[in-house]
Order: sequence, then C-alpha cells, then structure tokens
Amino acid sequence: MYSGAQISLYPMAGDFVGIILGALTALDPYRERLQVDTDDLSTLLVGAPEVVFPAMRDLFVAAARSGEHCVLHATLSRGCPGEPDDAICHTTQYGGPHEPLEQRKAAALDAVGTAPVTAMQAAAQFSLYVMGTDDHMDEIYGCIDFLNQSGVFGRAKNFCTRLDGDAGAVFAAIEAALCRFGPPQGHVTIDLTVSANSPTPR
Repeated sequence: MYSGAQISLYPMAGDFVGIILGALTALDPYRERLQVDTDDLSTLLVGAPEVVFPAMRDLFVAAARSGEHCVLHATLSRGCPGEPDDAICHTTQYGGPHEPLEQRKAAALDAVGTAPVTAMQAAAQFSLYVMGTDDHMDEIYGCIDFLNQSGVFGRAKNFCTRLDGDAGAVFAAIEAALCRFGPPQGHVTIDLTVSANSPTPR
C-alpha cells in the first residue's frame, strides 16, 4: 500500500527560512525509513503511517518551539489506486483484516491515550475522505464518535473537525483517523491544517 503526506510548513516570522531549516533536523531520525522529495511548494514524505506521522509531528513541534506562529498544511493519503505499492510503506500496525468498527475505535482511543507528550499545544482542523465504498458515512461517523471521546476534540466546523491539545495527542488522533477508518487496503485521504502559537483568540 502506498501512503504518505504532502506537507508545507509556514512559520509566520521574518526568519522563516532559519526556522524551517532548523526544524528539518527533526526529520533526521526518520530519514532512512522515509522517501523525502522537496520542491518550492511542498515536501512529500512517503513511508509507513507509523513513521510519517511522528516525523510530521516532530517537524511541526521543532518549528513551533521557536515561539512564532507556525502552521503546517498537509494532504495525507493511504491506498491510492493510482500509486504503486512501495516497500518503504510496509506497515506492521495497519492494513490487516477488517476489524469491527467498535474494535477500531477502541484501538484509536488507546493510541491517543498513549501518545508521547510534546509540551506543545496545537490546534488542528481536518476533513476525512473515505473513497470507493458505499458505507463511507458509517466510517466517517465512527471516526467522529472516536474523536468525541479522544480528549482532543475541539468542535465540529463546517466541512471539518477541530482538535485542540498536546501536539502528540493531536497527531496521534489524526493518524488514527487515517488508518483506523475505511477499508484496511482502501483509499483514504485527509486534508489537514495544524497551528501553534497563533495570536488569534480562540
């Protein structure tokens, strides 16, 4: 299965280049398990979800520790039928038999509850798209139910759901949304925006 994220990082600061280049060192522990391709618009991270999400989290947290307002935007995908299988995307955590929805929600809640604490507060909004299945709304409603119990649920918004909390738990919730809902080998995508240190009142 092909999985990965197309990400763009935006520090709202005069020294945005320095912040981005400094934050990129957070990817170093993951580089052997990721394909990384950067151009002037975004960076593509291809790999197993259990590698891609911690790498994104650590990149974002490293940038946000500058104290400046930082935003990460990402398009996340797994199982796209237009992409070839890639060995680097092999996952040991996902893609097995299609477990009952309640079992998958319980696993998702456990993942958020055991997520590493980063001591960086983050706000996120995302939209989940389950492709090519007649029961896609059952999967989306199951994900919403999980998020309501996750401890990071902020509120429902038009076209998306808001999350608030420690960046570790927020990224764990988004990983669970992508990987625990929809057919195990199916095409699922997420449109994601994460923010820290925003000057805008909530």
